[in-house]
This record gives sequence, structure tokens and C-alpha cells, in this order.
Amino acid sequence: MNSYSGVWTRSLMKSAVAALFGAALLAFGPPVSAQSSEPALSTPWIKDHASSVRLVAGGVSSQLPDVVYAGLDIKLEPGWKTYWRNPGSSGVPPRVEFKGSENLASAELQFPAPQRFPDKEGDTIGYKSAVVLPLVIRAQVPGKPVILKVSIEYGVCKDVCIPVQADLALTLPPEARSKSGGVALAEAVARVPAPAASAGSKAPNARSIKVDLAAAKPSIVIEADFPGDAKGADAFLEAPDGLWIPLAKALDASGAVRRFHVDLTDGADLGDLKGKNIRLTLVSASGQSETSFKME
Repeated sequence: MNSYSGVWTRSLMKSAVAALFGAALLAFGPPVSAQSSEPALSTPWIKDHASSVRLVAGGVSSQLPDVVYAGLDIKLEPGWKTYWRNPGSSGVPPRVEFKGSENLASAELQFPAPQRFPDKEGDTIGYKSAVVLPLVIRAQVPGKPVILKVSIEYGVCKDVCIPVQADLALTLPPEARSKSGGVALAEAVARVPAPAASAGSKAPNARSIKVDLAAAKPSIVIEADFPGDAKGADAFLEAPDGLWIPLAKALDASGAVRRFHVDLTDGADLGDLKGKNIRLTLVSASGQSETSFKME
């Protein structure tokens, strides 16, 4: 339509669409593409050593009415890294406390898919440049503000590792879900590994896990499907109770399939590990997932 009246009609249609879209945002929170790069709810940055951290919140869709997403937004200077919940051969995982928070029923710390940092002294697992660690926040009394107080301790490392501690506080109003939490928070939530059964068609999936504890050299062999391409794909294992389990070593890849080998003679205590549930996280460029298996 090229007439003046056509322009006026398009304007009315846009207004109607905008009204419907606004209602959807209030109900479910804005999609990633609609989020601004800067969150509406955030604390000032706290800078310490080679990193800065702040608390952000809001703007991530959730079907649960009592859930608000927040996030620990960490930026690192060039060449520095911080760690995943399993740091690998060295390092310390982030730790959080919520003492002093008000109207807080629960807070769950989540971790986006990490990457491996090879090193001659042992590989580590974590993040470079920047990461947002999502927090799933539930109010004790829905409809009332949550005063969120977070103490975080995390390690940053380049040539030497340094512990960092920060105390952050942010008030989350009842309408926090409708406010922008920033693109980085939404992207971080999308990169949190989901159970393999519900992770989607682009997510990797373990087709076989073979544990051999009786062999002369006990081991685990994992074969996994990585939709698209297995190049660059990785696998990370975690044992409960802080028990050490060696890092998986990537073997051959054929198209979308990759195998991994875990040498259990590399410092693992088989007596302690036997019978335990091991969490396996699979990571690729197209998606991520997690599953568990028993050491037996």
C-alpha cells in the first residue's frame, strides 16, 4: 500500500501488534531477540584484580509464575579465565551465599556450557572474557519484592590464580520478569545444559557409555552424537562429594559422532567412585546436554 491512507492503516496495525506484544512480555518475559543489551535491573560493577562483577535480573521467559531469573555477570581482562563448577585439574569453582535476603524461597546457581583450557600441567574447565552465571529465584510470597543479597567467591587465573570476593544486593520487584535482563543473561540461560531427553534436536546425546572397572587399566569410553559436526565437541565428567574423576580425552571423530576416553588410573580412587552416579555434560557449537550414569 503506497497511499497516505495506507501508511495510516499500517500505523494502526503496528499499534495493535505492539499492544499484543507488550501483553505477551508481561506474561512471559521478553524473548532473547527483544532484550536490550543493557539490563534494566542491575547493580554497579565491582572491580577486583582482573575482573568485574555485578548482579543483573529479569527478562527471561519462564512458564513458572513464581520464577525470576537473575545472573552474576562477570567480565575478565584479556588473557584471564574463571572456572566452571568442576574446575578440572586445578582452580576453584564459584561459590555463592544468600544470607540476609528477604522474601527468598530458593535460589539456584546454574552454569552455562563451559570450555576446556589445555595446559601441560593439566586441563582446566571454565570461561574466558565474560560469563553470566544464571540464578533461578523463587519468591517466598509471590507478588511481593525479593531483596536479593548475594555473596560470591570465584577464582580468576592467568599465570597465577587469585581469589575474588564480592557482596551484591538487588531488589527484584514483582514485575521483574517484564523488565529487560539484558541479552547476555538470556543467552547464558539458553546455554545451560538440559537433561538429554529434553535438550532438543540440536543437542548432543550419549549413544553409549562403557565403564570397565575390572580391566588392568580401568577406564570409561563414551560415544556421543553431536548433531551437525563433532569437531570441537567436548565431554566433562563430575563425581559427587568432591571426588576426583579424571578428565575425558577426545578420541577420533567421524561426522557427527565422537568418542572420549577416561583413564581411571589417573588419580581416581575406584573404591570411592564405585556405585556413585556420575554426571556427564556434552558440549558442542550447536547445543549442550547432560545425563548421568552409575560407576559399575
